Amino acid sequence: MTMQITTTLSANPTDDARLAEILANPGFGTHFSDHMFTVEWTPERGWYDARITPYGPITLDPAAAVLHYAQETFEGMKAYRHDGADGDSLWLFRPEANAERMKRSSHRLALPVLEVPDFIQAVEELVKVDARWVPGNADGGEKSLYIRPFMFASEKFLGVRPAQHVTFMVITSPAGAYFKGGIKPVTLWLTEDYTRAGRGGMGAAKTGGNYASSLVAQQEAYAEGCDQVVFLDAQEGKYVEELGGMNMYFVYDDGSIVTPETGTILEGITRASIIELAGKMGHQVTERRFGIDEWRDDVASGRITEIFACGTAAVVTPVGSLKYAGGETPAPASQDLTMRIREALVGTQLGRNEDTFGWMHKVV
Repeated sequence: MTMQITTTLSANPTDDARLAEILANPGFGTHFSDHMFTVEWTPERGWYDARITPYGPITLDPAAAVLHYAQETFEGMKAYRHDGADGDSLWLFRPEANAERMKRSSHRLALPVLEVPDFIQAVEELVKVDARWVPGNADGGEKSLYIRPFMFASEKFLGVRPAQHVTFMVITSPAGAYFKGGIKPVTLWLTEDYTRAGRGGMGAAKTGGNYASSLVAQQEAYAEGCDQVVFLDAQEGKYVEELGGMNMYFVYDDGSIVTPETGTILEGITRASIIELAGKMGHQVTERRFGIDEWRDDVASGRITEIFACGTAAVVTPVGSLKYAGGETPAPASQDLTMRIREALVGTQLGRNEDTFGWMHKVV
């Protein structure tokens, strides 16, 4: 369907001076734009009452199903301001891929599907309304407008079944660097007590429960002086899966790259983009099960020359040492390919490089 969206503008939008202050140092996930998108669903009506309204609190009944059974999905994506000779323009990075992934996540969580054109329309219209919240990068920075579409079971009902009333929303937040310390190798902690997902579970769905299950292990990582946590497979406990919120790559001395296969891990949009980008740069990328012993042994022998991680928020970041109970594997010596991939990807997103893959989607 093509949604009929009503728009009610905020009577008290953020003033220009305050907005300039926010965009100068946005941080991540702290400030939110003036408006939000909402559409609701029931089996009888389908998707209805699509609207853009002033950003603000939402009302949920204490019996709302999402609060009890965690039936929800979400996405993470970004809008970018390109500064061109003909003026500014706003772009999304591969929004159709986010829309398709949300369809898969919704199916796994027994939620209704929002079709790709409707997902993109909702995001586009909100970005247009809050266009002034998309930061510029005339100073050579990497700022963007982070976009969070999400869907949840809003039905007032305590029975265990798929909800009969569902709400889909989109909110946006200006974003600077995800890691406050800048681009530097992240240290990792290997958890051997916790797993994120197992065969047949929700690991490939972008749903809050996956992230909630990572938090206690992330606390463990912080306590060990590390930035992020590494999870192993739930069945055998010896294959690397992903970090708390990022996918991983291992670069070998022959130029080949290995990344853990999907199935129980999130099919990252940035992950898929890097596979294509690295292939075009002449690197063979293999998706397969990757053992934790391979990591340790191949770093020690020098066969692994680089390790990096990726995600929508962090984009691409080099990986440093791996710590675990009773030992530590040092950081590989190089970050060369990591940074070249990062610069190529970010350059495309920000309009500094030619978009040879057709990934960028113009909003206005």
